[in-house]
Amino acid sequence: MDKRKILITGKGSYIGTSFIKWLQQWPEQYEVEEISVRGEEWKKHDFSIYDVVLHVAGIAHVSADPSKESEYYRINRDLAIEVANKAKQQKVKQFIFMSSMIIYGSDGKIGETKVVSKNTIPNPVDFYGKSKLEADVAIQKLTNAQFMAVSVRIPMVYGPNCKGNFPRLRLLAEKLPVFPDIQNERSMIFIDNLCEFFRVVIDKEVTGIFFPQNKQYICTTDIIRVMASTMNRRIRLVKFFNPLLKIMSGRINLINKVFGNKSYDQELIPPFDYCVTDFEESIKISM
Repeated sequence: MDKRKILITGKGSYIGTSFIKWLQQWPEQYEVEEISVRGEEWKKHDFSIYDVVLHVAGIAHVSADPSKESEYYRINRDLAIEVANKAKQQKVKQFIFMSSMIIYGSDGKIGETKVVSKNTIPNPVDFYGKSKLEADVAIQKLTNAQFMAVSVRIPMVYGPNCKGNFPRLRLLAEKLPVFPDIQNERSMIFIDNLCEFFRVVIDKEVTGIFFPQNKQYICTTDIIRVMASTMNRRIRLVKFFNPLLKIMSGRINLINKVFGNKSYDQELIPPFDYCVTDFEESIKISM
């Protein structure tokens, strides 16, 4: 069997770099290259030699600064569509686009259920989400018998050396003597599980929209519990702050990012096995 040739567009990204490392377990099966899509040089690159293009370039952080709106659309939407069109024109078989759960809007408040099902209509609330959704929809329209477009609407990704809210939770577990005991449900995915998901998607040559997540929903309090235990720290989980936090969640979105609810319905889990690491082990590895 010939090696599958994979091109990652978006050099140096956390997910792209992790995927390259993941595929090193099967050097006889995959050949991977990554290129930068900054500037114009990438347009000269020959895509025709690849079986798959995985597009991971994009602005990942959320900003409310109106002056950055055009940049979000230029990179998250226009660039993604341009790369996908080039892949299609040069006969790449499969194009995988990193979409996001953010297209379904903000997090649910404390005590408010927010479950995304197959019938949930995307409703982004900022230009990060809107730019991702517009690219997602446009790329799906490129699908035909010769070109398999895949949109991966990923939830929060965590793993060793990741950025974002996960390292902040570790800092809280390291410093705080007490932490709110709030039961919430969030869809998240460990980086190794996501990388294995990509590998299976490539091997199975599938097309369509996918919603990968860990096998179980994750509760923020459980993350803190496992982190503290791993650090041999005793942290008290208390309900004392819960009423105040619930009131604040109606006004401060950051509270909802930590303690709110946002999950994919279990029926949306892809119909193949890709979760190679369970919850507790994944948290320990990520520290």
